[in-house]
Amino acid sequence: MERTLSCLHPNPGWEDTNYQDNTSSINHSATDMVGKHCILELYDCDHAKLNDEAFLRTTITTAAKRAGATLLNLITHRFEPQGVTGLALLAESHLSIHTWPENGYAAVDVFTCGDQTMPEQACELLRQEFGAKSHALKSFHRETPAALATAIRHPKA
Repeated sequence: MERTLSCLHPNPGWEDTNYQDNTSSINHSATDMVGKHCILELYDCDHAKLNDEAFLRTTITTAAKRAGATLLNLITHRFEPQGVTGLALLAESHLSIHTWPENGYAAVDVFTCGDQTMPEQACELLRQEFGAKSHALKSFHRETPAALATAIRHPKA
């Protein structure tokens, strides 16, 4: 049985029978937008909230819903003496947060595939909930390279 992959979710571990290992001959132009990726830096946040694993879990769950994403799984870990990491597996991709309570800082990554989700809404909720006095948000589109979008690829033997 021949398997093909959706052009929206290319898997680099699958072999492309049309692929040539010569980067100068590959067309790097992009076709369809795969999704949107937001990188958020939160500064001068509430130290107690940054160190509260239960708060982080609730806030990540709410942020995923606010973005219009589907939460599949949530993993968190509290470090000693401080700091929490959370990773939400979304049907649309992922949301992660890493906190440094001693610095009042959190690093956030929100990537959602497709055009039905709003990762900026998740970022805004996180900014508000952690009480960030300042923040930096970088948002960009992730695009499928044309070579991956049109290729039929097969699993490696």
